[in-house]
Order: sequence, then structure tokens, then C-alpha cells
Amino acid sequence: MPTLKVQDDLGRTLVFIHPPQRIVSLVPSDTHSLISLGATDRLVGRTTYCESPEAAGVPTVGGTKDVDVDAVLALAPHLVIANQEENTRSVLEALAGRVPVLVSLPRRVHQGIAHLARLARILGVGETDPARSLIRRGYRLAPSKAPPRRAFIPIWMDPLMTLNADTFGSDVLAHVGITNAFGDRLRLYPLAADLGKAAPRDPAGRDERYPRITLDEIRARGADLIILPDEPHAFSEADEATLREALPDARVVRVSGKDLFWYGAWTIDALDRLAARLS
Repeated sequence: MPTLKVQDDLGRTLVFIHPPQRIVSLVPSDTHSLISLGATDRLVGRTTYCESPEAAGVPTVGGTKDVDVDAVLALAPHLVIANQEENTRSVLEALAGRVPVLVSLPRRVHQGIAHLARLARILGVGETDPARSLIRRGYRLAPSKAPPRRAFIPIWMDPLMTLNADTFGSDVLAHVGITNAFGDRLRLYPLAADLGKAAPRDPAGRDERYPRITLDEIRARGADLIILPDEPHAFSEADEATLREALPDARVVRVSGKDLFWYGAWTIDALDRLAARLS
């Protein structure tokens, strides 16, 4: 292939003279995407959370938050695939000085599909199947035209946290006709400000997309649904009961966290599953 230049989601330019043949994925959804694009044989390293059966024999390099930099470098990768939110900054900086690192941060379904297409271009497989058919399916995804339902989506219990509209998971739900009850809610700093007990400070570039909230705030906003993903937090029956007390008239639905938060190839089939589950 001719020399290829691509930008990652940090705005950094990566140059590829040849399609990379040795890839380490630090993101479970990207591992799934590589497999779906037909590039399983190029995967030489993965995290312990990359549980796709096709990757079972691939060496692991730690978790998403505790990547072993030396283990990654020992695999002599031509490319490392990472995510700004899932992987730690110190690891990404240590690797970027030694090997090409493609960092993603999709916040919308269409951005996740564009990232999938970017991976296919880097791999040199974008014009052949299965990549071509998969990406075409992805670009045909469209938001639901059904009347929207209002949902509360917790992602952690202690402290109680949710996600706002500027997140991938919230946009996935919008595609299946779900309005996020906390879509406009920013995370405030310090913690007392988030809980309404102090004036907020300048966030100074910190992530404002995952607010910490109170049960009273949930009651005040209201919702038709309580959607409980099974990751990043495993909500217990006691957790569910507490949330039911705040929204006694809401229907509780448990869903796969992967269907909400895994971008790229996974989303293409996840939307139909979520639509059926939440109907």
C-alpha cells in the first residue's frame, strides 16, 4: 500500500509505510474489532479483559489500567491500539516514545464506526470482506424514530455515578430511542459541589462527563426506566432495591455493559439487542 497518514483522537499523526503485522490491543472492544476485520493473526498481545475466544492463545500484557509496558515492548509490536479513557496516561506516554500508538476516544456511535474504518485502512483491508461489508453495515446505523423513553443509567453505586449525553453509552441509547435523564448534567469539582454542598471550582480540563449524584436528584429528574449495565459495576439486588425506592414507578432492565460501551464492530449488532431488551 502507499504511505498512509492517519490522525488519532488526540490529533497525533501516525505514518504507516506498510500495514502493521504485529499489533497489541489494550482495549477489549478494539480486540473484538480486529478479529471482526479478519486480522486475528496480527494480534500478538492483549489485555486480560480481552476475552474474545479467538484471542484466547494471545499473550496478555496486564489489565487496561495496569499495562506492563515492558511486556508490550517485548512483543515488538508495529502498532499499539489504546483508548484515552480506558488506559492510563503514563502507560500511553511511555509506549508512544517507543512504538506507534493509536489512541481513540469515540463519544458517538458514528465516531466508533469511523474508528473501525480507520483501523481497516491501517490494516489495508478496507476494500475486502469481511471488513468492507462490516463497515457498510456500520455506516447504515441510524437513530430510532420511535417516541423516546426517559432513562436513568447508573454506572457506579458508591459513590453513586451516572453518565451524561457526551458519552458513547448515552449515544448508543439515543440510537434505540432512550433519552438520558442526566444528559445535561456535568460533573462538578470538588465532590461537595457535585453533591450540591459547595460552589463548583474550575474543572481545569478534567472529565466532566460522569457526574456523582444523589438519590434526591434522581427522584427530582424522574425516569421511565432504570438501566443497569453489568459493567463497570456489578449492581447487586440491594443496589437495585435502593434505586427502585428513588424511582418506584420505573421499570428496571439489566443489560450488557459491552452492548452499551464497546464501540466499533461490537456496536453494529449491539443496537438490535438493546432495542429488543429495552422495548
